[in-house]
Amino acid sequence: MNAAEIRSYIREVPDFPRPGVSFKDITPLIEDGSAFHAAVDLLARATDDLDYERILSAEARGFVFGTALAYRSRKGLILARKPNKLPRETVAATYQLEYGEDALHIHADSVTPGTRVLVVDDLLATGGTARAMCQLVENAGGKVAGVAVLIELAFLNGRKTLEPYHVVSILSYDAGE
Repeated sequence: MNAAEIRSYIREVPDFPRPGVSFKDITPLIEDGSAFHAAVDLLARATDDLDYERILSAEARGFVFGTALAYRSRKGLILARKPNKLPRETVAATYQLEYGEDALHIHADSVTPGTRVLVVDDLLATGGTARAMCQLVENAGGKVAGVAVLIELAFLNGRKTLEPYHVVSILSYDAGE
C-alpha cells in the first residue's frame, strides 16, 4: 500500500474541534490492520537511514505510531506525558497553545547523555509539540536523530519551527485539503 492509498483512510472532519479547523481523523486508518501495518512500514522505511537508539512519542495519538515503530525497529520507547502522569523524577519542556501553554514530561533517566532519539508523532501542525519533545531529549542530554510524523499540515509551517532537525512525513496536506 502506498502513501496515496493510506491517505484514503484519513477521514476529514470539518469544523472540529472548532470552526475553521479540518481535523485529520486517523481512527479509520488504525482500525484497518492492513492500512495501519502499511503506514508503520512507510514510517519505518522513511527512518531506516537514521541512527537512533530510542523513540520518543507524546500522548495520546503519538503513542500509537511510536509504539508500533519501536516494536518494528526493535528500539526502546520513551513516553512523553502531561504533567503529573509519571511516577518518578521528570524532565519537562513547555510549549505554546493557542490560549496558554502546556508541558510534556519524561522520566529523568529515560535519556542518558548522548542517547540518539527519534521523535515520532501522528501529526505535525505548528511544530509546538514536536519542538517540546526535541527539547526534552536535549534537556536530558540526548541528541535528536530526527522527527517522523505520519501527517504533516505543510501550510502551518511546523517544519520551520523544527529547524535544524531532520523531519520526515508520509502524508502532506496543503491549505484547504
